[in-house]
Amino acid sequence: MKIAVARETRHGESRVAMVPELVGKLTDLGYEVLVEPDAGIRADFDDELYLEAGATVTDDALTEADVVVGVNALSSDRARRLRDGAATMSFLPVNSSHELVADLRDLNITAFAMELVPRISRAQSMDALSSQALVSGYRCAIVAAGLLRRFFPLNMTAAGTVQPAQVVVLGAGVAGLQAIATAKRLGAVVQAYDVRAAAAEEIRSMGAKSIDLELETLEGSGGYAREMTEDRADRQRELLAPYIANADALITTAAVPGRTAPMLVTAAMVEQMKPGSVVVDLAAESGGNVEGSVAGEIVRIGHAQVWGGDNVPSQMPGPASKLYAQNIVNLLTLMTSEGEFAPDFEDEVVSGAAVTHGGRIVHEPTREAIEGPAEPDPEPPLVETGQTTGDEQLDLPFDQESEK
Repeated sequence: MKIAVARETRHGESRVAMVPELVGKLTDLGYEVLVEPDAGIRADFDDELYLEAGATVTDDALTEADVVVGVNALSSDRARRLRDGAATMSFLPVNSSHELVADLRDLNITAFAMELVPRISRAQSMDALSSQALVSGYRCAIVAAGLLRRFFPLNMTAAGTVQPAQVVVLGAGVAGLQAIATAKRLGAVVQAYDVRAAAAEEIRSMGAKSIDLELETLEGSGGYAREMTEDRADRQRELLAPYIANADALITTAAVPGRTAPMLVTAAMVEQMKPGSVVVDLAAESGGNVEGSVAGEIVRIGHAQVWGGDNVPSQMPGPASKLYAQNIVNLLTLMTSEGEFAPDFEDEVVSGAAVTHGGRIVHEPTREAIEGPAEPDPEPPLVETGQTTGDEQLDLPFDQESEK
């Protein structure tokens, strides 16, 4: 069985789906590893490192592979190079990739989406959303510290005392907690807010103060927050305004994959911030938590510089690639049996991550969005008088039996 490591073609993408130091994990599973030329060059992994690790570097990696691993999904043109029945593993945003998903179905490609891996305990080591959010959270704090034209930590000198920076973090998922931890290590005074009930304790465990707005909590499924009403959002923004106005740096991290990010901070709230203040909006590429933020750009709102995140994990491609590659290895290990790629679709992790298989779209929400609602099964014919149903011992008419 052959696994191909795809070269990323998305503009600005610097990560790679497999790093040289983990190639041995795949060969130990019984796979031959093929790597497209220069697949890891933008993450500082050149072809020689893959060759030394036991991989083969070849232009024919995609056409020869049984499984192709990537960070981003292959384009339709590149997917057409795969053999019939091959499998892919990558991020695959199904809500915005209907045409590609339909092509993968028609090409008889089995496609697994890393963002669909169920967020359950035994799948934590395969959770690429969390591993990449860890990188993003760290990067956000570093960006804030770099843009802010003052110290993060307290400094006491003979010339006087420099007070520490005041940092507010909105959202306390993996990215938010890492941003809190990094800002604290840099010496800032950190306050944070999240709508989920469990977040307050997690914020405090990072050494930050949890902001209590005395609003109802909004616990959703999969570890994400539940969507709030517009009245609730307005009240939340009103109560957060004084905290944001007092901050030297604001970091926002609230996002749900495949959905528009909630707008937590209005432009009017940013305009109340102090001269020289900084806003870092990690969710800018999915709509933004901050009104007026632009993905990949720094804009000025009032006295503040507002940095919009755009593919933030790719800005630290080395560690991001290593973490992602380990997620891939763990998922492949689950799907490998006696040296063969043999995904068990009865396993909830495998079935949860699957988008297409066997010429069908198997991720039901995506299938309905592309193909429409499933046709209902035809009703069985009514049993005529004198016929049996196979359940005569129940002594019930057919329609009553069906109701039961």
